[in-house]
Amino acid sequence: MPLYICATCGTQYSESAEPPAACMICEDERQYIGPNGQQWTTLEAVQAGHRAVIQEEEPGLTGIGAEPRFAIGQRALLIERPEGNILWECMTLINDEIVREINRRGGLKAIAISHPHYYSTMVEWSHAFGGVPVYLHEADRKWVARPDPALVFWSGDTLALGDDVTLIHCGGHFPGSSVLHWSRGAEGRGVLLTGDTINVVQDRRWVSFMYSYPNQIPLPAWAVRRIVSAVEPFAFDRVYSAWFGTVVARDAKAAVERSAARYISAISAPPPEG
Repeated sequence: MPLYICATCGTQYSESAEPPAACMICEDERQYIGPNGQQWTTLEAVQAGHRAVIQEEEPGLTGIGAEPRFAIGQRALLIERPEGNILWECMTLINDEIVREINRRGGLKAIAISHPHYYSTMVEWSHAFGGVPVYLHEADRKWVARPDPALVFWSGDTLALGDDVTLIHCGGHFPGSSVLHWSRGAEGRGVLLTGDTINVVQDRRWVSFMYSYPNQIPLPAWAVRRIVSAVEPFAFDRVYSAWFGTVVARDAKAAVERSAARYISAISAPPPEG
């Protein structure tokens, strides 16, 4: 039976004779149903209409995306490590070219994903590399559309995937929204991979925070403070968010802190006098 994929968010569902009645992720107010209503596709159709884009972000960090853009359009990030490579985020497209390229670079030890909008075809990715574990925060378990033994639900504030890689629970966009800290990145100054828990904006000196990006629903001040507090113990000079080109290239920790202060000031400002 087919494994249907939502064409708007790119999430793959379990086998079914007919498409699901609706995509639970797109029905949520953090996402949306497209103007033409709920649309479904399959991985085979995505593979036929899209090609892989593979490009270096910095030494040891490679972006993997799709062209033309599909669904939300995020790219995955491959962290190459002697102890075993880790994939941060997934995208819907996975094909023989992507698998060959990752295997050429040493394969995969694990996958970790920030939040449900990027779950996409995570089970396909795991199976393509021998059933490697896919780490998801326990708080977002209910959003899994295709259960599988490879899914590992972690809880708490942090989870070390090695001496140099740590998952950090931030909350905010989703209850389980997480980021990944790679201490060896940026020539040892540290890198934060954030999905859109911390989103790099058009002015690459700044980031922002949202409950819903497509529907422009902001987060409350307390949630932004919690995100900044969660990453504060970690040193990082660079931030990569979810799409190609979305990077704060230097002094990123200060950028996160001043961006949070600007955000909180904007949503907390009193009305002008008079």
